[in-house]
Amino acid sequence: QVQLVESGGGLVQAGGSLRLSCAASGSISSISVMAWYRQPPGKRRELVATITSGGSRNYADSVKGRFTISRDNAKNTVYLQMNSLKPEDTAVYYCNAVYFGYWGSWGQGTQVTVSS
Repeated sequence: QVQLVESGGGLVQAGGSLRLSCAASGSISSISVMAWYRQPPGKRRELVATITSGGSRNYADSVKGRFTISRDNAKNTVYLQMNSLKPEDTAVYYCNAVYFGYWGSWGQGTQVTVSS
């Protein structure tokens, strides 16, 4: 089992930056992929970025060039650096992980609000 706790959300003006953190605990060695998702108000949850255990990264087209996913293995933490934020980035952001071949359960998420 893997437990994930998101943090770092908040209110920021358009053009600003935020860094989200996702701290993992439990069966860390079983994780093959970690990801950030987001759910804008009234919309479905969508994939934002992924990073594999080998370090490969992928991003949604809407965030390419603005967001960066990274990880600190020593701290068992994955980050999402978000720059040049836009009002349409407003959402609840969730992290999740694939371990033992399956996606884990959703946590509480962290709210990101970008004002225009």
